[in-house]
Amino acid sequence: MKRKTISKNLKYKGIGLHKGEDIILRLKPAPVNTGIVFYRKDLKDGENKIVLDIDNVFDLTRGTNLINEYKASVYTIEHFLSSLYVFGITDIIVEIDGNELPIIDGSSKKFIELIKENIKEYKEEVEELIIKKPIYVTHGDKHVVGLPYDGYKITYSVNYNHSYLKSQLLEIEVNVDNYVNEISGARTFCFDYEIEYLKANNLALGGSLDNAIVIKKDGILNPGGLRYQDEFVRHKILDLIGDLKVLNRPIKGHIIAVKAGHAINIDFARELVKNFL
Repeated sequence: MKRKTISKNLKYKGIGLHKGEDIILRLKPAPVNTGIVFYRKDLKDGENKIVLDIDNVFDLTRGTNLINEYKASVYTIEHFLSSLYVFGITDIIVEIDGNELPIIDGSSKKFIELIKENIKEYKEEVEELIIKKPIYVTHGDKHVVGLPYDGYKITYSVNYNHSYLKSQLLEIEVNVDNYVNEISGARTFCFDYEIEYLKANNLALGGSLDNAIVIKKDGILNPGGLRYQDEFVRHKILDLIGDLKVLNRPIKGHIIAVKAGHAINIDFARELVKNFL
């Protein structure tokens, strides 16, 4: 596949999920082989560059986050990375004036709208990561399996011990049309009993029914309802695609995930590196 960047500067202003502060996001074209690089514009030059690299990933409790050697960090990047993956963006400069990306509506839909008409292709190529033999990672009852496959397919199963949200299963070929129509609009979610804990720990201060689905005992709190009947598993697929984008390579294989999350997704990415790069 050809390496790609964006064709012009793009800008978006929105609230950050955890700090609840307004964030200005600026996306800029990058020269070929730059990779994906974040700059914290609220920090001192020379210490504010954070490169997308699996070795820079840290703190996977509530999202996928990066840190550099000066302890400058950027949080909640998985939705943005997910949109970069589907369009094959390999080289881009990302400037933010805070420590997290805007949560927008809890999906990647706005990132898709920003990027889709503004893509520039380079003549240089990026090597595919090809799953050539079965591999797997297990954390208790969480599992991620990779199988050889001529394409990129994800099968995902969620299973919650909850009165409203129980099991959902979806299998989908990862391509632009499927992603835009079936995955990009799926929003992040939490359970109502988690909110008090999150607020007490200075998390989700920017969270609202405008940017997350809140699940109660017998339904959801969001007055507009769900965008898809199985929106929860679709969002988990969105996250998985974004988490594996830390490798910044197109993937060829069939990935099967059961009750997975950011920590096991990143461990699976490390196994991909160990076995196929």
